[in-house]
Amino acid sequence: MTDRNEEASPSVRIEGVDDLVHVGDGFERLWTPHRMAYIVGDKPTDEPGTGCPFCTAPSRDDADGLIVRRGELCYVVMNLFPYNPGHVLVCPYRHVSLYVDLTDDETEEFTRLTKQALRALRSASEPHGFNLGMNQGAVAGAGVAAHLHQHIVPRWAGDMNFLPIVGQTKALPVLLEDTREQIVANWPGAGQ
Repeated sequence: MTDRNEEASPSVRIEGVDDLVHVGDGFERLWTPHRMAYIVGDKPTDEPGTGCPFCTAPSRDDADGLIVRRGELCYVVMNLFPYNPGHVLVCPYRHVSLYVDLTDDETEEFTRLTKQALRALRSASEPHGFNLGMNQGAVAGAGVAAHLHQHIVPRWAGDMNFLPIVGQTKALPVLLEDTREQIVANWPGAGQ
């Protein structure tokens, strides 16, 4: 006779580990080992250059770097770990950590690219709303605290379901490359 919990979540026997560890808990598991590269990989540093993904991305061609739009002082890039399809980041080329560290010219272009990204995303995917935000410092949630970046996240009614809440997993129906192409094609003035 099999225990009902073991049927729902079969256990793996590891020699030398107490049998109590192997009691099923009724939860299904969605394993995402590919995320370990992000968790244990090289962490961005406070120094500009190769340790910073926002310093590295602009050195690649647009498709490989997931660059949506380049300005003179700032650029827009797809988020490699998006919250929703179309999640982009507005970044200055210069390696600064705080919004107040931007020059007036950088601030102007940063704002202009943000507005253009909102228009492009609205045209490309018709979201019902947006989240805009910057996390200033690691304690505030910035994954790359050393290089300023602003998140633009398209939102749709009902875009939250049980996966992110219970499973800490996001289902994204569109590939990053395809989303990037849609945003680029819908960027204001792109067809001119």
